[in-house]
Amino acid sequence: MAATTISSSLIGRDAELAALLQAVVAADGGQPALAFVAGESGVGKSRLLSELTRRARAELGAKVLSGECVELGDGELPYAPLVSALRPLVRAGDPGLLELPAAARFELAALLPGLADVGGPGGHPQTESERRSGAQGRLFEALLAAFDRMSRDAPVVLIVEDVHWADRSTRDFLSFLGRNLADERMLVALSYRPDELHRRHPLRPLLAVLERTPHARRIELGGLDATDVRAMAVELTGVEPPAEQVERLVRRSDGNALFVEELLAAGPGPLPPSLADALMVRVERLPAGAQEVVRVLSVAQPADHPLLEGLDVVRDDAALRAALRDAIAGHVVAVDGSDRYVFRHVLLREVVYDDLLPGERSDLHLSVARALERKLPGDGGPGLAAAIAHHYHRAGDQPQALRSAILAADAAAAAHAEADAAQFLERALELWERVADPVAIAGLDHVDLLVRTSRAHRNSDDQRRATLINHALREARGADADDPRVPMLLQQRAMAEWGLGRGEASRASLDLARRLLADDAPVAERISLTISRMKLATLQSRYAETIALAEEILSQLPEGRDGELLRSETYNNFGLALIMTDRHAEGVAALRESAELARRSEDYVLLGIAYVNLADALQLSGLAGEARTVTEEGLAEVDEGVPGAAWLPTMAAELAIDRGDYAEAETQLRRTGRTTGNTRVNVELRRAELALCRGDDAAARASLEEAEALLVDSLEPQFVAVAGVLRAELDRRGGHPMGAREAVESALERLEFCSDDTVRLGRLALTGVAVEADIAQRARDLGDEPGGTDAVARAGVMLSRAEAAAAAGRPLETAYHAAARAHMLRACGEDPGQAWIVASEAWRVLGRRLQAADALWRGAEACLARGRRDEAAMAAGRALGEARELGAEWLVRELEGLIARARLTVDAASAPSSDDGAALGDGAAAEDDDPFGLTPRERQVLALVARGATNREIGAELFMAEKTASVHVSRILAKLDVRSRTEAAAVAHRLGLVAD
Repeated sequence: MAATTISSSLIGRDAELAALLQAVVAADGGQPALAFVAGESGVGKSRLLSELTRRARAELGAKVLSGECVELGDGELPYAPLVSALRPLVRAGDPGLLELPAAARFELAALLPGLADVGGPGGHPQTESERRSGAQGRLFEALLAAFDRMSRDAPVVLIVEDVHWADRSTRDFLSFLGRNLADERMLVALSYRPDELHRRHPLRPLLAVLERTPHARRIELGGLDATDVRAMAVELTGVEPPAEQVERLVRRSDGNALFVEELLAAGPGPLPPSLADALMVRVERLPAGAQEVVRVLSVAQPADHPLLEGLDVVRDDAALRAALRDAIAGHVVAVDGSDRYVFRHVLLREVVYDDLLPGERSDLHLSVARALERKLPGDGGPGLAAAIAHHYHRAGDQPQALRSAILAADAAAAAHAEADAAQFLERALELWERVADPVAIAGLDHVDLLVRTSRAHRNSDDQRRATLINHALREARGADADDPRVPMLLQQRAMAEWGLGRGEASRASLDLARRLLADDAPVAERISLTISRMKLATLQSRYAETIALAEEILSQLPEGRDGELLRSETYNNFGLALIMTDRHAEGVAALRESAELARRSEDYVLLGIAYVNLADALQLSGLAGEARTVTEEGLAEVDEGVPGAAWLPTMAAELAIDRGDYAEAETQLRRTGRTTGNTRVNVELRRAELALCRGDDAAARASLEEAEALLVDSLEPQFVAVAGVLRAELDRRGGHPMGAREAVESALERLEFCSDDTVRLGRLALTGVAVEADIAQRARDLGDEPGGTDAVARAGVMLSRAEAAAAAGRPLETAYHAAARAHMLRACGEDPGQAWIVASEAWRVLGRRLQAADALWRGAEACLARGRRDEAAMAAGRALGEARELGAEWLVRELEGLIARARLTVDAASAPSSDDGAALGDGAAAEDDDPFGLTPRERQVLALVARGATNREIGAELFMAEKTASVHVSRILAKLDVRSRTEAAAVAHRLGLVAD
């Protein structure tokens, strides 16, 4: 039974193919999609995508671009699948690339050097600033623009295979693409092997984000069933297989299409003892010369013909060509779309590679590395240096591996792939002690290598960054106690420590750097240290100190581009401090100047910081509308790939939360991507606050715990105060008032004597008064006079803090103070009069809808307790309508419970969603003397319950059986909509149903 080598038709995947074709049709209609094709190696992912390519082109007129990720072990080829997909278009002169704006073509030339000369010059020289800030983001925008331009003529299908091997830069682009697809006529199909994704695989977090986007659809390829395996056997052999053979194929292959093919191709006779043997049978059937080329290709893949010709192990070009023809005819090797030789199946390459002898493998890697190096400089794109480094590393040539790792890091940084550069630098650190004279080989000493690696981690791993700088400090001090690099190393450590939330340690490192800085140190270093001190003062909200330091150094800044960057950084902090100390016009002007200087210098990191600081200062000044406008400007101008860009969508989310647009807040938070350090703290606090506003306490607790774990030593009010407020609110809702008290007091203790941030201190003080009011009210309900007195005294102290924060008359602090005064009256059990109305109006003017509704709810409670039922009904109805519109489920529940228990009549549009007409205030309450429908007898029972009487004592007092007393108590609990006698007593006291 002779077998052909590969199935010519797609078997068993009709539903999956139909889903992908439908996605292309939807994309053609302006609904872009991400399709994830998941399955183990050989299950048929590539075959499915090949059929999609054929059908999409033939039937739907789509333009299909495809590339595959390359497995290089410890090394990576930055953007390998994108280069593979786009390079044929450059060679073909595709108008989708040629008609792009010149600036976009310039950015794409970093990946596709052949594009640099097309259409004439249109870019600008690459600067160090571009490599430090935003260049990757501009590259991503250029790629998206290219795909968008191509999709105007026909739907585009971008296929990226084996993304489990994707390099960091490719993963970053896929993340960007998934978040930014809008109306492009584009389907992105990604294949990967789930079995390759170990617990810490870098693809896992990307998939977790992308597979939840609205554009995503997942296609899981399982094994073929017996019917499909039989169909494959018929096609491959031309005869109907016996049932026992089908059963054996299914068992041995587990339905894996590649395994079925290979087992059938092994021919008659005993099956090989393992699949590896089955795969090697096809290789061993090749002529000797072809087998040798296949062994070479297992190391060199993907390899074009010039690369194979240039290998030391290849001596005869004619023999090479003959061997390649034999390997292709034997269906072991194929030619891809870029005219490179590759294995037809990845498992074939793996078994051939594993079959190499150790010495043979090393020699081949060394030969490939040298051949690739002879192509430098050349049209290799960003992956050539990475490939050279990989092969030298695998060859075991440690000196060359060290040298090539440094060069690969340079190339990765030039292609804006900083994370990939960090990996190569980490490898260089590993190799350092293994070679003789590493300084001569690397061109820098070990301290400088540690510093450079630390900088490469600054946007991805603050912990590793700090560790590397500490190692550099120890080495510098050990080698030379007076090493002039020590002060600046301490400065870098200080900033890494602050990023990790270690406030005190950061300030200590910076103080030590100042003391160690030599008197004759360059002015630039002295200025740099002063700017770092100013940054920490700003982050700690020590605005007076920030202003003093800024005024000290502004006159010292040099002219030229370096001076502009330093001035931009100074104005970034100076402007924020000015606004927060009521020098509003000066502060806005300084921050606008900071943005302009950063824009002129093309430093998009500083530009993003300027936008965030200006928006934050405006928001804290009660100018939410202006803050929103500034944030939207920043989002439009600063690419998502810029380091620190996550702060802009987080700022937008914070503003959306404040105005009650929770859907927009959630959308913006999804744009933040993967974050670390203080950026992650900021994002998680916003997620916690959003969840609390909606009433999802579990989600709020999870995000808050993540943030708190990073805030143990933080001194930043923007984090510590907010975390304290959110923790207190969670504990209040959970019935843990003492925990809420501790959360507020702990936050105040960390901030009160080291911060000028009146807004956050005012918010903390308001929360503190509210917590003490809860405790005082509960103490009165339970007859705990000492506890109530203590809570009222504590509330008074908190109120004095709120008053102090509001002394300057700033809008937010004034609103916090108004709400705190109303809570103080609640704590004292006094009639708040108009206090809650004043607080609600203060919040309404600021656009804080949830806080305004919360104040109305508290006002309704206060009116009800004093018999002002009409006022209570009006306030509760307004608050409920607002809470429902916002989606604040926790407040909806509180208000519906209050309205139902008190049988308030509210506007039909705001009425509680219940089928119980009496509970909704349908007029039944008006017929009763008691708003809860309690009978006179039940009021007598409730009075005794409020005094703490047991059922037996109630029965004795009112001359009824204990069982009858129990029935009365159960009815009272139901009517008051409470769960316990204690809650019933509290409601009775609070709403005046019994005498105190």
